[in-house]
Amino acid sequence: MTKTEFKRRRRQLMRMMGKDSIAILPAAAVKQRNNDVHYSYRPDSDFYYLTGFSEPEAVAVLIPGRKQGEYILFCRERDEEKERWDGPIAGQEGAVSEYGADDSFPIADLDDILPRMLEQCERVFYAMGCNPELDQQMSNWVSQLRRKARSGVHPPQEFIALDHYLHDMRLYKSRSEIALMRKAARISAAGHKRIMRDCRAGMMEYQMEADFLHECTRRGARQQAYSPIVGGGNNATVLHYVDNDCKLQAGDLVLVDAGCELELYASDITRTFPVSGRFSEPQALLYQLVLDAQLAAIKQVKPGNAYNAPHKAAVRTLTRGLVKLGLLKGNINTLIKNEKYKKFFMHGTGHWLGMDVHDVGDYKIDGHWRQLEPGMVLTIEPGLYIPLGSKGVAKKWQGIGIRIEDDILVTKDGCDILSADAPKTIQEIEAIMEQ
Repeated sequence: MTKTEFKRRRRQLMRMMGKDSIAILPAAAVKQRNNDVHYSYRPDSDFYYLTGFSEPEAVAVLIPGRKQGEYILFCRERDEEKERWDGPIAGQEGAVSEYGADDSFPIADLDDILPRMLEQCERVFYAMGCNPELDQQMSNWVSQLRRKARSGVHPPQEFIALDHYLHDMRLYKSRSEIALMRKAARISAAGHKRIMRDCRAGMMEYQMEADFLHECTRRGARQQAYSPIVGGGNNATVLHYVDNDCKLQAGDLVLVDAGCELELYASDITRTFPVSGRFSEPQALLYQLVLDAQLAAIKQVKPGNAYNAPHKAAVRTLTRGLVKLGLLKGNINTLIKNEKYKKFFMHGTGHWLGMDVHDVGDYKIDGHWRQLEPGMVLTIEPGLYIPLGSKGVAKKWQGIGIRIEDDILVTKDGCDILSADAPKTIQEIEAIMEQ
C-alpha cells in the first residue's frame, strides 16, 4: 500500500469531519504472552488504515485546517540502545519522511501537547471504549479544560464516534485493497490445493494445518487471518473447532477453514473434501447440496440486492434439498418460516471481509438490510452439520460436517470470486486428490 493511499484516506475522513474538529486514534498495545515473551505485534486495523504505521506506543491526530499541519503522529523517539535489541524505530523524522505525517512529537509528550490541541476544537472524533488507558487520559484532559473555562479556555462541546465514520469508509475497498485481497486469496487457495494433494488417512489434523501454513509462508504471507480449523469426521460438525489434534480416518470428510493475512488484509476460505480422495454417496449428496446453496447465494451478490439476499437463497436451496433427502419433512415455506433448517445450518451465510476477517461495517441501516454496492467484499459460506448421535437422523448422514466458503467482491455488474482458484466441485476435488 502506498503513502498516497493512506493520505487519500486521511483526506476523505477529514472532509467528513469538517473544521473545528479533531480525530484521535491510538495504536494497538503490545500483548504479553507469558513472563517476558510477547505475542507477535499486529497493528490496530483502524489506526493502520489511516497511517500505515506499524509501531506500538503511538497516537495519530487529525485536525482539518490546522496551519501547522493536519496530520500529527505521536510516536516513540529513536533510542540506539533499544533499537539494538528490538530493531529500528521510526522516530519523529521517520514519522514525517517515511509515513507522511505533517508533524510528529514524542509519545512521552502526549499529556503536554494534546490538551492544547483539544482546546482549539469544537468536536472530538474518538472511539470510546477501545483503549481504556487513553479513555482515562481523554477524560482527564477534558476535565482540565472545563476547569479553565472561566479563564477563557473553550473545551470541546461534542464527542462523536469515530468508528462510525471510519468503518463505513473501510467497507468500500479501493483498487489497491482489492489487489491485495485477491493476492491473499490466491495464496490461500494454493494452500488449500496443497493439502488436498497431500491428504492421507492416518495424518494428524495439525499436519494438514502445518502444510497450509508452510505454503502460505513460502509465498510471502507469514500471518494467518485467524486460527485455522482442520476438522476431520465428526470434528467438522463443531463450528469453531481449533484443536486440530486428531488423526484423519479413511472414509471421513475433512473440513479446512483457513486463510492467510497479507499486509493486514484477510482471506477466508473453507473447503471440505474426502480423506481417502473419493466422496461416498451420502457425502456426495450432502456436499452437492451445500455447493448448490453456495452457488445460489453467489448469484444474489450484485449491486442493489439486500445483504441478506444470499442467505435467503442459501436457506431455500438447503431446505429444499434436506426435504428431498428426507432429513426434513413438511412444506418448504413453513419449514423456512419456523427455521427448522437451523438443526443442520445454524449460522449466517457470510460476513464482511477486509482488514479484519469479520470486518467492520453496518449490516443494517435504520433497521433495514444494507444494499450491496460495488467495492464491498463479503464471504459466502453455507454449510451442513450433522453430529454423531443426531436424533431422528439416519446413521449414514451422521458425523458429517460440510462448509464451502469463498471471498466475493461486489462489482458494478455483479460479483467477482476472489478465491476462485480453490477447487470446490466434486470432480475438481477428486481429480486434484488423485495427483
